[in-house]
Amino acid sequence: MRDSLLIKAAFSEQTERPPVWMMRQAGRFMKEYWDIKNKYSFLEMCKTPEIAADVTMLPVDLLGIDGAILFSDILVTGEAMGGDLSFNAGVGPLFANPVRTQADIDNLQTDVIDKLQYVADAIKVIQQRLGGRIPLIGFAGAPFTVMSYLVEGGSSKDFKRTKLMLHNEPEMAHQLLSKIATVTADYLNMQIAAGVNAVQIFDSWAQALAWDDYKEFSHRYIAEIISKLNRKDIPVISFCKGSSVFAPLMAEAKPDVISIDWNVDLLDIKKRLPAGIAVQGNLDPHILYADKKVIKERIYRLFDRMKGENGFIFNLGHGIMPDIPFDNVKYAVEVIKEYRN
Repeated sequence: MRDSLLIKAAFSEQTERPPVWMMRQAGRFMKEYWDIKNKYSFLEMCKTPEIAADVTMLPVDLLGIDGAILFSDILVTGEAMGGDLSFNAGVGPLFANPVRTQADIDNLQTDVIDKLQYVADAIKVIQQRLGGRIPLIGFAGAPFTVMSYLVEGGSSKDFKRTKLMLHNEPEMAHQLLSKIATVTADYLNMQIAAGVNAVQIFDSWAQALAWDDYKEFSHRYIAEIISKLNRKDIPVISFCKGSSVFAPLMAEAKPDVISIDWNVDLLDIKKRLPAGIAVQGNLDPHILYADKKVIKERIYRLFDRMKGENGFIFNLGHGIMPDIPFDNVKYAVEVIKEYRN
């Protein structure tokens, strides 16, 4: 896998074209995903290695992308630690036992890797199916994002309870974040041992934080996790919503790649990062709703901007939306694969 387009680009080596994969590439915009989803609950899909492998392989077989990403969820760590997790249609993830007191934090377990063995099993099945064609990306949720779900009890628009804990009870917040960080590092190392070729850390809600709070309650724990990873030949990708603002700080955690949202000029931000840090991104996913000539024009505009730059992985600034036409996504991948630096 070391010679694959994705891994070479992640390590800022020259490639004949930018590699492509897309966040949420195995998901609700695909009829084939719903054929599986309508038979099983979301957690059943995550926890059954053969089904997780089936879903992981959909964009490999149907889109021809340059990297597969493990089908799972960022909240499996929170569940393993003791969260009572469910996914409800139209509502999203819910924790029936939110973490709000010192006792709640004390009750969370950190020696939980055996509870996540189903993920390692899925990785082995997926790698058998991939047969060395393209790399497999593993992932985990960043501590702040997982914390926000645990504290709020689910999704939130304003993160009010989470921010109150950060501001009124910072010691409790740090205890909770430290526990999640410990589990996350163990979990990513388990994925690496099971055979993933790269890992990505998702801090989906970082943009809710002010700069100082991001530095204290998110960045320091991501840096701790990355420092603990067995990362020889395994590139580490760091993603957060808000990366166009936080990227210089994200670089201090020493990832190999920073995944950038669509609110910034990609070349400009790459020039401001230390040499040797690749960038991933950063097409606005809404462009995939547009006419095909617009999709092609925007992809070429991005590629022409990045021409001659080593260390560039094409991706979206965030995940594919469920109602984006499948044909548009497939077309985008074809346009990317035809391009030559």
